[in-house]
Amino acid sequence: MTATSFARACALAAAFTVSSVTAASAGDYSITVDRVALETGDFAKTAIGYNGSSTPTILRFKEGEEVTIAVTNNLAEDTSIHWHGLILPYRQDGVPGISFDGIKPGETFTYRFPIVQSGTYWFHSHTGFQEPDGAYGAIVIEPQGREPFRFDRDYVVQLTDAHPHSGERIMRNLKLMPDYYNRQQRTFLDFLNDSRDQGLSAALADRSAWGEMRMMPTDVEDLQGFTPLINGQDPAQNWTGLFEPGERVRLRFINSSAMTYFDIRIPGLQMTVVQADGNNVQPVTVDELRIAVAETYDVIVRPTEDRAYTVFAESMGRTAFARGTLAPRSGMEAEVPDLREPPLLTMADMGMAHGEHGSMDHGSSGPRAPQPTHTMADGTMMQGMNHGTMDHGAMGHGAMPMAGTDPFYAPGSGLTPQAADGGKFLSYADLKAQKPLYEHRDATREIELRLTGNMERYIWSINDVKYSDAEPIRLQYGERVRFKFVNETMMTHPMHLHGMWSILDVGQGKWNPVKHVVSVAPGTTLYMETEVDAPGEWAFHCHLSYHMDSGMFRKVIVEGGPAGKSADLPAVPQQTTGG
Repeated sequence: MTATSFARACALAAAFTVSSVTAASAGDYSITVDRVALETGDFAKTAIGYNGSSTPTILRFKEGEEVTIAVTNNLAEDTSIHWHGLILPYRQDGVPGISFDGIKPGETFTYRFPIVQSGTYWFHSHTGFQEPDGAYGAIVIEPQGREPFRFDRDYVVQLTDAHPHSGERIMRNLKLMPDYYNRQQRTFLDFLNDSRDQGLSAALADRSAWGEMRMMPTDVEDLQGFTPLINGQDPAQNWTGLFEPGERVRLRFINSSAMTYFDIRIPGLQMTVVQADGNNVQPVTVDELRIAVAETYDVIVRPTEDRAYTVFAESMGRTAFARGTLAPRSGMEAEVPDLREPPLLTMADMGMAHGEHGSMDHGSSGPRAPQPTHTMADGTMMQGMNHGTMDHGAMGHGAMPMAGTDPFYAPGSGLTPQAADGGKFLSYADLKAQKPLYEHRDATREIELRLTGNMERYIWSINDVKYSDAEPIRLQYGERVRFKFVNETMMTHPMHLHGMWSILDVGQGKWNPVKHVVSVAPGTTLYMETEVDAPGEWAFHCHLSYHMDSGMFRKVIVEGGPAGKSADLPAVPQQTTGG
């Protein structure tokens, strides 16, 4: 990074302080992994950060360059960096136990890979719980050609859910008591209110159904009690991006949270979505969008008035919010909205349409009975659903969703997003690729991945088998694989395939959007396809940190390839002592 480009980046960031990234020459970067102090208005703790700061580092690359990134581990334990969403040789992917051994304390590991794409991405540790403890940063890649949309200002808006407890402590508590962090437990007063609104019989039946599943309708977020941050700043610190009235402002939203989905809106401004997960999409204007854990969305806003606007990111469970400001001058603020009423899960989210329980019964001839349990590999039982009952959003290959429905949320779902004031809420069905990345063709085969788990034991799995007991998924170089996700759990899972693109089937054929994370809502089925064009070994997992660690993870092995393709993969990069 040259001095000129660094100065330009700082100018664009305005009030947002970017921690420095040293560079010996164009394409050469250095990162240190350090213990840092994190202070929010709610708590102070020792966290993990890059380059000695709790403010996220931004790496700025240019499409077509070859980058060399020296990562020095100043921690007392191993670390790693995964370049989330980047297409690169598998040895450079940064996943200990799959692509390399990790970076030992006191050592420097040098990554080398070409930049073959542009857009907004991010990077984070793939070791233990270092990512939720603060080891994350942003990647901005400038395209070789012109962008297909105009903007005058450019800001990274990186979200996270900082928690006063360490990741290891959170995992221990969830194992001991899965609702340890649920601060919205249902009470007897809630039962009385339900009886008044629904009738005693319906309220009793509903409570009984949830009791049988050993769940509560408030099981929307596994983790509460966190402080949302924007670019390392809490709501009171108020990250601010400056603009001149009439300018087009590009906001690069990145959700680096351990567990939290955010619903984002800017009261008084509409957002035009132009990129999803780094790939250009046909522009769609919305009032609000939901960003899954690990997703990125680039939007353009055009404030025309000489006033401040609040950037409001509300957790999906309505338990906390991140807040920043767009303003013509530093120090300005706008009204901050109140948190909306917390959503409650319904029987539709569980794959059951209990009409007599007060839930909506869409299209069924009568109430469905609770479905059989599944047996986990360790012999425990998971209260599940018949995975054939809720195929909303599956849309057979190339089919269109039903008119008037959002195919990625179950009918009657307590999680179905609703924009404030009746505005437009972004749906996956709104996303269309601007230019097809691959020639459209039929998949050569289909692989079903049932997303399963045991909330009471806090075990998460794929096809009822946790990672430690699972065989790898084996793919053949050159094939096109169709993955069928069937979510049999009560949680929404953001599924991330490393090293290859995920073509999300929204019924648009060759215009289906290309992503690196696809979010699967409770009780729904979702399809994506992958062109298998990257030899090597890759990770495939839920990006909710504590679900991934508990077993919702697979290794993918891509076999074959053109002569010399595998041999051309770079060897493990140089690792030195005392870096």
